[in-house]
Amino acid sequence: MAGLTEIDFKNRIARRCALEIEDGDFVNLGIGLPTLVGNFIPQDYFITLHSENGFIGLDGDAKKGCEDADIVNAGAVYSKVAPHVCYFDSCLSFDIMRAGFLDKTVIGAMQVSRNGDIASWIVPGKIVAGMGGAMDLVVGAKSVIVGMLHTQKGEHKILDKCTLPLTAPHAASLIVTEMCVMKVVKEGLLVTEIHSDYTKEQVQSATGTKLLFSPDLQAMRL
Repeated sequence: MAGLTEIDFKNRIARRCALEIEDGDFVNLGIGLPTLVGNFIPQDYFITLHSENGFIGLDGDAKKGCEDADIVNAGAVYSKVAPHVCYFDSCLSFDIMRAGFLDKTVIGAMQVSRNGDIASWIVPGKIVAGMGGAMDLVVGAKSVIVGMLHTQKGEHKILDKCTLPLTAPHAASLIVTEMCVMKVVKEGLLVTEIHSDYTKEQVQSATGTKLLFSPDLQAMRL
């Protein structure tokens, strides 16, 4: 939309994803856009944020001038930590992810299909970050929230079937973009909220699969 930048859209997505996190949750925030979610969690919530590089007690991005060279999140961004922070090695960090202890994870994706398949780790022929902990997170967390921009340079990212190699099949529970919120249901993708900047027709046009629209469709909560 006019006047809005990509970071504005990413903050919108992160703010909406944060509404899915409940007081007391144990949550992982993936690399990139999902790390912004920590900046929008209510201060009166007791949330434990897991960082796959080896600690629990992540507390959002560090302010400029207040960085600690020894504290970065999984995306190598300087971070704050909560008073209950606990540091450990990567083996224990991945054990936590695989064992089902995480209530939720928020991750990004290159593509998501109508049945919740997630492709997030490689574009054949290009150099990208790789799998990291995404495979472990999407199969280990009780709920998987995908937070991502709706399209990439005008190309559909939400499809009938992913064309990129999968991170995991049937993994996504919820998809949040700058345009809308979609639940993954048996019949496909159910749009439950649309941002006021867009119409149903615009959301459908930006999507590579037929969407279902809830009879109780609401404006996106922010």
